Amino acid sequence: MIDARAARNDPDEFRRKLARKGAAGAFDAWLAADEAWRALVPRVDELRAKTKLKGKPTPEQLEELRTVKDELQYAEEQLAAAETGRDAALALVPNPPDDSVPDGDTDEDAVEISRWGEPPDLANPKEHTEIGRFDMERAARLSGSRFGYLIGDTALLALALYRFAVDRAAAHGHVPMLPPVLVREEAMYGTGFFPTDRSNIYAIESDDLYLTGTSEVALAGLHMTEVLDELPLRYSAFSTNFRREAGAAGKDTRGMFRVHQFNKVELFTYCDPSASIDEHERLLGIEEEILQALGIPYRVVNVAAGDLGAPAAKKYDCEGWFPSQGRYRELTSTSNTSDFQARRLGIRYRAGKNLEPVHTLNGTATTDRTVLAILENFQGDVPDVLRPYGAPATVTR
Repeated sequence: MIDARAARNDPDEFRRKLARKGAAGAFDAWLAADEAWRALVPRVDELRAKTKLKGKPTPEQLEELRTVKDELQYAEEQLAAAETGRDAALALVPNPPDDSVPDGDTDEDAVEISRWGEPPDLANPKEHTEIGRFDMERAARLSGSRFGYLIGDTALLALALYRFAVDRAAAHGHVPMLPPVLVREEAMYGTGFFPTDRSNIYAIESDDLYLTGTSEVALAGLHMTEVLDELPLRYSAFSTNFRREAGAAGKDTRGMFRVHQFNKVELFTYCDPSASIDEHERLLGIEEEILQALGIPYRVVNVAAGDLGAPAAKKYDCEGWFPSQGRYRELTSTSNTSDFQARRLGIRYRAGKNLEPVHTLNGTATTDRTVLAILENFQGDVPDVLRPYGAPATVTR
């Protein structure tokens, strides 16, 4: 969540930044709810003070005390309702974007920062489904649309890619882990995916659990409510992820590009606020190192303010070249969520004599989509760096 005290002290600056995310209205709604709650606090405090009598009360004082207690009960009910409204409004206010983030609302508004590699000159580029072995027809019978099997050499390529990415992350000090993929509601709220992204999350209603769309949730929740004595803390995690892709009907429906279930190796960092800008660049560097080792042509973009998720203050995307589409598409991303998630999850560190929220950052080391980029750019040949991890020299169907 945002820093409420800072927002009260400088509402115009917060409104200016949040307007770039289309959230000025949500911010003003919270300000109004917060003001209504604060207006009730003095009255409740006054009535509570009146209930504290010294010595043995007289009959008149007892009668007055009964009246005060009735007034207090009503005032406390009003205060509780106002507090609930204030908290609900605050949950809808996203993290303000950093001023280095470009204006705009769509992926077309992202600003390109750099490019690496040359797209291959292919006379008749094949789509990944024509090169690797996928079975979406049988998967659709089993699970519905937007699911798929990766089979044979294609599965071995994917497994090698995950292990390669885990090793590269570990070489940069990220501790590997296999996290839970079912989490409680407070973890989804704490990371900022609820309430704004709730429509994309699969729910297990009978158990009050949710399937995560990224292991960012589990990695951020690892230290929820804790005070951290040592920073930075860096982790990586392999997990299967689930997204409903609500509102994506008719978009990227061909092949395995946009599916409901996919695998990913995630990067995550808890750090001192003064180090988060540099840490963001460091995570981007890891992502670029992996793509360069694989030989995939890509570009880096600074994502526009209105296209950022609720938790992110700034995000870089690495977009790999897809010959069958003739354009760059997102392969990895890395976000600086500043203190937004830490405030919601209650994660703090010792800053001298004070306890302050840490900064959290996340990034993508690799996903299944990178498998598709490998198949399309090299038309079945496999990068040498994946061979020690069990990948075949050439993917055959």
